[in-house]
Amino acid sequence: QVQLVESGGDLVQPGGSLRLSCSASGNIFRVNNWSWYRQVPGNEREWVASVTHADSTNYLESIKDRFTISRDDAKNTVYLQMNNLKPEDTATYYCKAALALVRDWREYFYWGQGTQVTVGS
Repeated sequence: QVQLVESGGDLVQPGGSLRLSCSASGNIFRVNNWSWYRQVPGNEREWVASVTHADSTNYLESIKDRFTISRDDAKNTVYLQMNNLKPEDTATYYCKAALALVRDWREYFYWGQGTQVTVGS
């Protein structure tokens, strides 16, 4: 019914930049909140950043000066611009959407499939 597709993960050198994208498709009325998470094998999934429908943003303290989350509601897409990447940013990055469906005002949560970001030389 709803699908989230991520892209943009890659291998990048320390200090480099990447832009992740996540697009939602399906019977969507509106995406209320978008979030990005990341996970390293053996660790719990970690929240990274969120953006509300009113464009209010919040960030994990360790990345707030390097990452920027943004959204394009016309495309039902969220972005994560990552600058000055560090080896400790290496992880699988997941998007999460809190959304309402057409003719159904309840809020549902969906996850993307994940995209791998590897920071190393």
